[in-house]
Amino acid sequence: MMKTLRIILAFLLLTAAGGLQARTFNDKVLNRPYADMRKWHLGFSVGMYVSDIRFTHNGFITPEGQQWRLDQPGYQPGFCVNGLFDLRLNNYFSVRFTPGMYFGSRDVRMVDVDGDLTERQNLKSTFVVLPIELKYSAMRWRNARPYLVGGVMPAFDVGKKRSDFLQLKSSDIYLTVGFGFDFYLPYFKLVPELKFCFGLSDVLVHDRPDLIDDPDKFKYTQSLAKATSKMVILTFYFE
Repeated sequence: MMKTLRIILAFLLLTAAGGLQARTFNDKVLNRPYADMRKWHLGFSVGMYVSDIRFTHNGFITPEGQQWRLDQPGYQPGFCVNGLFDLRLNNYFSVRFTPGMYFGSRDVRMVDVDGDLTERQNLKSTFVVLPIELKYSAMRWRNARPYLVGGVMPAFDVGKKRSDFLQLKSSDIYLTVGFGFDFYLPYFKLVPELKFCFGLSDVLVHDRPDLIDDPDKFKYTQSLAKATSKMVILTFYFE
């Protein structure tokens, strides 16, 4: 019994000492200690992103016996810039609104599976995005604070459309999830964030009356059941 009590007492003393040391270490040289107490946070961000488009084929075969498969063979980084409006709910949760613009492009390859025929198309895009997300922040540790974020992101392509092999819709909505770190610097917060976005709707335009004079191009659209988009975004917020 005495041995058990000694072990318990030693554990409690070590826990107390460790907590006191962690508290002392955590309170040392804090930058902007009251920054998270404000109701509103404003800022902006710059970053880069890559986008992917996933094609679902339907097995369509042309009268000439061709069956076409479409894919995106590579990724081209794009540029993005956002504003930041953050509403504090409590010590751990906040709601963010980060409107912005995304500039980028995607290359699509079309291959005849039974032959050597190949076509390519570059899909340029200029998105206006309106993300609304819930942010959960962990406890601050010195001058860093990790967080998780998730929400929805409506996106509207305001770029000029070309009548080509494929045509994408001007709007989509993404489900977003990501993580990042608040780094407290002497005069502002630097917040790197990595976010994953999953498109929820079919972005392919299936009705193509613009190809009535060139029906041979319509076979690529006919080969697809749907197309959905994905994004990976790396941004740096300044608050």
